[in-house]
Amino acid sequence: MMTTLQESAPSKPLRRPAFGVGTIAVVTGLIAAFAVPAIADDYWLSSIIIPTVIMGLAGIGLNLLMGYTGLVSIGSAAFMSIGAFSTYNLLLRAPFLPLPVVLIFAGLIAAIAGVIFGLPSLRIKGFYLGASTLGAQFSFEWLFTNFSWFSNDSQSLTISAPRLQILDYDLQSATDRYYLVIATTALLIALAFAIVKSRVGREWMAIRDMDVAASVIGIRVARRKLLSFAISSFFLGIAGSLWAFGYLGTSDAHAFNLDKSFQILFIVIIGGVATIFGNFLGAAFIVLTPILLDRLSLIIDLSFLGDQGALANLQHIIFGTIIIVLLIKEPDGLSSLGRRGVEALRSRARSSN
Repeated sequence: MMTTLQESAPSKPLRRPAFGVGTIAVVTGLIAAFAVPAIADDYWLSSIIIPTVIMGLAGIGLNLLMGYTGLVSIGSAAFMSIGAFSTYNLLLRAPFLPLPVVLIFAGLIAAIAGVIFGLPSLRIKGFYLGASTLGAQFSFEWLFTNFSWFSNDSQSLTISAPRLQILDYDLQSATDRYYLVIATTALLIALAFAIVKSRVGREWMAIRDMDVAASVIGIRVARRKLLSFAISSFFLGIAGSLWAFGYLGTSDAHAFNLDKSFQILFIVIIGGVATIFGNFLGAAFIVLTPILLDRLSLIIDLSFLGDQGALANLQHIIFGTIIIVLLIKEPDGLSSLGRRGVEALRSRARSSN
């Protein structure tokens, strides 16, 4: 007995919603970010929010290199200093250039330096590559300290922005500097997402997982590694410009020392490797934890320590201990912890329905 199967009518493709959850979250975040000055005073803007956002941006720069490409760098602050000093000299010696163009040029100059100091990645990797990037850290700190031309022959070797304005609009107030920082960061976050989701990002991750296999399937490993150094340094250069003139107001080469490089490295590790928004969680941890420890030291009587030096050392010990415990308990970073929390809430909501 023969049976026939009737062809089912082609089902209509499921139409995706015009605005997904991710899009709604991004739009909500942008609205909230631009509404912050309405509820935050100048202290919060200048001392907490602006440095957190800028350090999160610097973390994105290092994470593109370290988390997505698998390359190690311990000299991130050097490229921030290049961006800061390039911005200063461009504003001073080419006053006809608008500020957004100056920031882009400063990032490009840092990108060129990143390519130069990324050349060792073509031969070495891992710890040895990380040690080689220290050359950039010490080289540029020495360069900007010993050659006063970069600071316009200043006796103190400090730099201050000759002007900080867009279309004759002054950007000296805390609110205006916040808007400059948040707008620049939002554009660079969009750029980072576009790169990560592009073919370049996929090839970076293939190199991170196994560079030999990536080479076998036709990926130009050397070119992609140098591109990763360039883009990472571009982000770090703009972050350095914002740190010097959007946060500090005036700066010198020692503001971008080895401690700053380790801070950026900790931001990536604490926030989560191979993530974008996790860098801001790591930056908030790095910025807020010392402030909270200072507040606790005022509440708790620590007079038995004797002097402020002992108190500062105790704060460093507590800070380091918190980092160690966090890395042991949550090796994938705060972003992974946040994702698990969101999934737990969703599962609980589904079970309740």
